[in-house]
Amino acid sequence: MIGLIVFTLLGAAAAAPTDDRIVGGYKCEAHSQPWQVSLNIGYHFCGGSLINDRWIISAAHCWQNPFSQIAVLGDNHIWMHEGTEQLMPVDAIYWHQSYDYRTLDYDIMLMKLAHPATVNQYVKPVALPKACPAPGDMCTVSGWGNIYTDQVFNPFYLQCVNVPILSHKDCDSSYPGKITDRMVCAGYLEGGKDACQGDSGGPLVCNGELQGIVSWGQGCAQPNYPGVYTKVCSLMPWINDILSSYS
Repeated sequence: MIGLIVFTLLGAAAAAPTDDRIVGGYKCEAHSQPWQVSLNIGYHFCGGSLINDRWIISAAHCWQNPFSQIAVLGDNHIWMHEGTEQLMPVDAIYWHQSYDYRTLDYDIMLMKLAHPATVNQYVKPVALPKACPAPGDMCTVSGWGNIYTDQVFNPFYLQCVNVPILSHKDCDSSYPGKITDRMVCAGYLEGGKDACQGDSGGPLVCNGELQGIVSWGQGCAQPNYPGVYTKVCSLMPWINDILSSYS
């Protein structure tokens, strides 16, 4: 079994962690992240990334009933209709068979759209990685999540923050015994810049490739607690299996 298809009205989603938002960032240039997806159940609850005209990648802890959600592509101001958006129904969800909601290992899912997206200047897929990132590589995280560490304010415009990949040693030192081979840390050990609430499932893009999926962390932008991301390069065999089997 290479993946679990979630295509049922029964069952409950695992609760999403509460520490996954953009802090210390800036308003993205409009449509500069054309792969950014808003997963919506009447309101934005998680991010995702378009990887081709029919598929979105996100975090498994963002799972919701596929019949109850819409994937919004081409968005910038999340509450204003700008004429660039594509509202796409979700046909099926595949999450990794080894996903562990307690440890957030294998925190990844693929979502198949009911029909192909229209690729244009506002909606474009992001490239999947050809190799794993190196410590020090600069990356961009984007999302509509909370922008403060000590209060709640969700921005209207898509936010970006630039963070470096950290070494496995630094990542493991921050979270002893919790970092698996399917995880990568990005951020600053002194804190100040991070992802946070509402950014879960969103992209960490390094040198034009999707290297991470916003997954978890201790607080937001806290010293010695960088953001932890699903390490996309380590899961490429599973991704390719799902795409080839169900496309």
